Amino acid sequence: MTIRRLVVFGGTGDLTGRFLLPALAALHAAGHIDDRFGLTGASREDWDGERYRKWADAQLERHGADLPADSRRAVIASADYRRADVTDPADVGAAVAGEDPVAVYLALPPALFPSAVTALHEAGLPPGSRIVLEKPFGEDLAGAQELNRLLADLVPERAVFRVDHFLAMTTVQNVLGSRLANRVLEPIWNSTHIAEIEIVWDETLALEGRAGYYDHVGALKDMVQNHLLQLLCLVAMEPPLTLGERDLRDRKVDVLRSVRPLTDFDVAHRTRRARYSSGRAGDREVPAYVDEDGVDARRRTETFAEIVLELDSWRWTGTRFRLRSGKGLGKDRKEVAVRFRSVPHLPFGQDKDVRPNVLRFGLEPESLSMDMTVTGSRAKTLTQLALTAEMDAPALPAYGRLLLDVLGGDPALSIRSDEAEEAWRVVEPVLSAWERDLVPMEEYPAGSDGPPPRHTTPGRRDDLLHEEAVMPADS
Repeated sequence: MTIRRLVVFGGTGDLTGRFLLPALAALHAAGHIDDRFGLTGASREDWDGERYRKWADAQLERHGADLPADSRRAVIASADYRRADVTDPADVGAAVAGEDPVAVYLALPPALFPSAVTALHEAGLPPGSRIVLEKPFGEDLAGAQELNRLLADLVPERAVFRVDHFLAMTTVQNVLGSRLANRVLEPIWNSTHIAEIEIVWDETLALEGRAGYYDHVGALKDMVQNHLLQLLCLVAMEPPLTLGERDLRDRKVDVLRSVRPLTDFDVAHRTRRARYSSGRAGDREVPAYVDEDGVDARRRTETFAEIVLELDSWRWTGTRFRLRSGKGLGKDRKEVAVRFRSVPHLPFGQDKDVRPNVLRFGLEPESLSMDMTVTGSRAKTLTQLALTAEMDAPALPAYGRLLLDVLGGDPALSIRSDEAEEAWRVVEPVLSAWERDLVPMEEYPAGSDGPPPRHTTPGRRDDLLHEEAVMPADS
């Protein structure tokens, strides 16, 4: 059943203005929604419908100027506004009232999810309604379990959409497409041939006024616990029978369950945390994170997080999975890099100069490339070659795809309750060890490559974070 009514709690926030409104305009332009669609923004601001439509117009002008003008106007015309406290059942009930089913989007800080879901439960939802929650899902494992219990009392699991827009990105989908539709890749997609897979989201952007949210979560919760673990699932999963919601999500949960639990010793040697100090990123001066407006230095929030995981499975035992994300860095690097093992023998006499093959899935901007070694211009010499493919522009933006799935009732790309809990189980040991300062808080200048490499003891294999001589972080 297709739903034609969307209520967004947090309807005046950055997520709505930057992503949801342009996504709705893109859906209209593609013919997926029409004039029967209705949008209600709900928030604490003392606005009326006219004020809200003016705000929506300004947001679409800023973030969706490339979309057709008639589609932008249609979304604005469909919009109304309700002043609401998301923790008040009366306010929530007034916003969702009606006979037709509604999709309720909680574009809220995760700390408000339990109160908002409780208010929805007391207010009641029309039959057939769906609920959407932004990441991160809960603030820890116990919180995720409690939130799952509250949601189970409100709507069926198929009506719960724990969304992660990374899963709807074209290049993320292409990880599966490249693996499963090409015979040349799947036979070598295992630890026999792959030494390491890096999942990286490094960005030059610093805090950019998001202290109210970011300072309470940090890089580990904001990026690694949800986005990068989702990418890990797609990279490492066994081939599903279909891409339906049951088969796909079962295989993702299998991956998370196979992650080898981290001991305190593992966390100390396989994770890093850091935050940026003052520096120059591009053409702008960036203050130290602790000096940014709205930051409480006592929280010791990290802006850089890196963990190395191993999977206990037939396919992946012996392969490292490096998940890394940082803000305020010197360059954007957003990719999945599959690093193959070296060939067993080279007859060219220059083995030390030959790099292993690397298959790269560029996430933003979208790209696909393979680093290869080929014969050079002189006999018996080798040289490096990068084969790069241009990717077609996606038919819908990531949030457009997610909203289409929500309105149409397809939960395949949403995160199931057990999957959400398993993701927290992976990072809980890291959070616990960091809280006990078992891993130092390092610093790196804004605009740099991040914290400097650790010095490791020759011959020791307990520090997997910086074996640069064996596996360079970038080429």
